[in-house]
Amino acid sequence: MEQIANGLHMSDTVDASSQNLRSNLRLGLDTECDEVAGEERSEGTSPSTFSPSRKGTFLKKQHTLKDQEYAEIARQVFENSRVEESRCANYEFPEEIPIENQQEIKTAVQRHLNYASATVKASRVFCTCSRETIRPRKRTRSHTVDADSEDAALPVPEPAQLTRSDENMQIHKQIDMDFQRVSISGEDTSGVPVDDLRDASSLLVQALLIREKYMKLNLQSFPKTTKRFLRTVDDEPLDEEDTTSHDDEVVYVCFPLSPRRKDHPIHPPATKGNPFQNPILSEICCELKMVEGVVQVFESASCSEQQEVINLPQPDRESFLADMNILMALIANGPIKSFAYRRLSYLSSRFQLHSLLNEMKELAAQKTVPHRDFYNIRKVDTHVHAASCMNQKHLLRFIKKMIKQDSEKFVYFDKKEKRMMTLKEVFDSLGLTAYDINIDTLDVHADRNTFHRFDKFNSKYNPVGESKLREIFIKTDNYMNGEYFARIIKEVGADLEESKYQNAEYRLSIYGRNSDEWDQLAKWAVSHQVYSDNIRWLVQIPRLFDIYRSNGILSNFGEMLTNIFMPLFEVTKDPSSHPELHQFLQFLTGFDSVDDESKPEDIVFTMDSPTPEKWEATENPPYAYYLYYMYSNLVVLNHFRQERGLNTFVLRPHCGEAGPVHHLVSGFMLAENISHGLLLRKAPVLQYLYYLAQVGIAMSPLSNNSLFLNYHRNPLPEFLARGLVVSLSTDDPLQFHFTKVS
Repeated sequence: MEQIANGLHMSDTVDASSQNLRSNLRLGLDTECDEVAGEERSEGTSPSTFSPSRKGTFLKKQHTLKDQEYAEIARQVFENSRVEESRCANYEFPEEIPIENQQEIKTAVQRHLNYASATVKASRVFCTCSRETIRPRKRTRSHTVDADSEDAALPVPEPAQLTRSDENMQIHKQIDMDFQRVSISGEDTSGVPVDDLRDASSLLVQALLIREKYMKLNLQSFPKTTKRFLRTVDDEPLDEEDTTSHDDEVVYVCFPLSPRRKDHPIHPPATKGNPFQNPILSEICCELKMVEGVVQVFESASCSEQQEVINLPQPDRESFLADMNILMALIANGPIKSFAYRRLSYLSSRFQLHSLLNEMKELAAQKTVPHRDFYNIRKVDTHVHAASCMNQKHLLRFIKKMIKQDSEKFVYFDKKEKRMMTLKEVFDSLGLTAYDINIDTLDVHADRNTFHRFDKFNSKYNPVGESKLREIFIKTDNYMNGEYFARIIKEVGADLEESKYQNAEYRLSIYGRNSDEWDQLAKWAVSHQVYSDNIRWLVQIPRLFDIYRSNGILSNFGEMLTNIFMPLFEVTKDPSSHPELHQFLQFLTGFDSVDDESKPEDIVFTMDSPTPEKWEATENPPYAYYLYYMYSNLVVLNHFRQERGLNTFVLRPHCGEAGPVHHLVSGFMLAENISHGLLLRKAPVLQYLYYLAQVGIAMSPLSNNSLFLNYHRNPLPEFLARGLVVSLSTDDPLQFHFTKVS
């Protein structure tokens, strides 16, 4: 589980030389800045003028002769994307575990125990020696150990001289020295012709530089190992936090762990008091206005009329489309596809060989770690929807309890009959009692009827098939202001706190139908004190503009963007204008984009596409269009909030669950990490890029099994073996789980 949670370190390097990329792809933005601390506003104090400390701009891509060629290839890739799913063969996976008889299993377990016992005894004998001489081991990029090294022996420090950090690494280092390592030597270790290797390396480096540029612009993370490698290519200086090198670090065999101090806190201290009571920052003087789908910050109203924007970093639409065309052409390049597939196969084989050689030793090392197993290692569920965070039994018990306790409480307003209904009247209208209802009657579990039927899956959110019960129990904006939903979330949070080692990031919905949604959501969280030290929030934006436009709720796509992002800019400018929202945003970590990705997209995002204010058609904008304008607004918002000393947000969309492969191109460019990513199994170039850039992928095999991909064909084991950063997530426990631990 720790390997799944943390991923494998990148050990693959590419030989490349691309000096001409610097002027096109370098981000002219200094990431080091001073945070501006807010002060509480006093009576009669006029707002201060907003003057950002950072003067960075987004350097636009310089056009080259190949841009038109890339655009044409990208167009062909898009046209072929809808038929590729039926044309591409899926990777085949061998049987995971051979059948063993009981005697073989008992023998293997006994061998593990004997090895662990021998290791502990050896460490105790080793500890009795006053001083020993050993050879130092250098940690190199390939992580190989030279057993025949002629390095001079160095003395081992006395146990009393070891620091606690040294002691904490003893058992791991000692067993690590016994691991068998594989090293491949020779001038050509890739199995690819030199010319193809040089061309593939250059283009892969270009793709990594593109991602680094967009991650840096939105203050999102980028792996330090990859960053240090890219600096050797473009000759740019490293950031201060990346200058520490571990290549020459000397590692010694350490001594056994000493007993843990009793006063050392294992768990972080619990929050006391009201977590939503924090100081309100003072207002600053500036103007906000939506311009071509992106909220802009102006110094004054006159500057707004003259379009004199404060110099906050933001992306350029033309440069984004040019960069996306480069990546689209890259994934269609034959030699690069062959190169990426061979490298991925090599990584997978290397992992299997490591497992074959060191499986017993890893199991023995695992047994020597005190007070740690699957249940008490720290786990974070980074992909779970709040409306389905409870399991079926939990929801059933809660509904029965409410029927008994609050039967005469008004909980629902019937719009047809225009009258209030008590909880008893609601269930009487359905012909149900607390005795009649059970798990089967609740009917929220996803079965085989939901496979490739996203509409039927969404209907499973309705208990007993009734939307009114969904509104009563798992909505935040109902007649009761989400009281029951808040109580369920708090009960789930209490279960997480009781388990001590489980954490979750729950997704709440903002639809963009009106500008009051943020205030309603924040009021729900603050008024009901929906908080837990083990819970943080993400906001998901459903891609449903076509439905809102058809029903006359919105007139253009720009209105939807305004309803989503303008309240966030307003509360950053003046927290007292939305005090509850200001408090709620402190526990918000990012944004998600959700909907059925298998919907056909007949529209391509190009320079000819209308701006959001002019998108008045009833057709839904394409996936890349949604992601680009969410990202663009987040860039300006994050820099605006950073200037105010507030927390920033990341983009973590659903991506690659179904539909065309080019969704993963947009995710690679703009998202810090993604959810699902199943389609990477059909795109070796993108899969290799996700590995090199160490893009996090939250995978949900149980969810995929009910919607798009059978469980035995899920690529999670293969992604893990190849070194992609993958994690297990639950997605929708209400639909897929029968117990707390499924």
